[in-house]
Amino acid sequence: MKSKRMPGTLFVIAMFACCAVSATAQKANPLRSATRNVSLAEPAETGGIREVIPSKFQKRYEEWKAEFLSTDIGKAQWDMYAHHPHLVLTITINSNSKGAGSGKYKWNDSGELVAATISLGSEIERGYPSSVYYPVMNALEPFESQRLIDGSMLAATKLAHEFGHVMKISSVPRSLYDLQIQLVPVYNKIFLSNGYNVNDPRLVDIAQKIGGNPVQIWEDREYWGEANAMLFLRDRVAKEKFHCRLFGKIKQAVEEYAKDYEERFAEIAKSQGAIYSCSWK
Repeated sequence: MKSKRMPGTLFVIAMFACCAVSATAQKANPLRSATRNVSLAEPAETGGIREVIPSKFQKRYEEWKAEFLSTDIGKAQWDMYAHHPHLVLTITINSNSKGAGSGKYKWNDSGELVAATISLGSEIERGYPSSVYYPVMNALEPFESQRLIDGSMLAATKLAHEFGHVMKISSVPRSLYDLQIQLVPVYNKIFLSNGYNVNDPRLVDIAQKIGGNPVQIWEDREYWGEANAMLFLRDRVAKEKFHCRLFGKIKQAVEEYAKDYEERFAEIAKSQGAIYSCSWK
């Protein structure tokens, strides 16, 4: 199990370090009045959602958003941030083409998260990431080729994944997050110079302080994002004939690549109305 992920370990460490230093036709939406299209530089007096979308991407963005809001979980999460008392969630589109990311986290003096940004690629309705760390998003691929889903569902699933990141970071103490920002580069420097020995006492000490080694922290965050993506799909495909096949594909990937996190996904699969006659044993 672990050996299948080891070839990508150095890539994950580099990616985590980069992210840490930089800290990735429906009815009108009734929540639209709670959102604002404003400049990123405008100071925020209260929380809410800011949609900073270039006009050339507005139409496709509205399609992705409508897909996300077509589910109960999507509407609930959007509503939570649209009416948040102090957290400003900015949603924008960048040149990260088929990918998405979240970051620019800020806390106030009371330790409350007050700012976060979700950046969507301009073509997130295309492109499926690897099943190794993205078992939910990857599982959609064969269903698009069979024309059972379209690109908007993939885009909404990626958006749900990023909402999962923001919710996870909201639960992380600022002191721990700051310590991770500070010590992850130190860990990586030692790791790359000691022959990749994770048992180095210096690395063991750092890992204990920051809640795991950089790979463990990174994959835990990604799997929380995927868990939220699965919540979205649970609602979105509940009445589709292929829902059991989709959840079966997710289950297979989780068992193969994310065994340590299986319970996280199993609880969603077993939740009421999630998969009807499907089984996740």
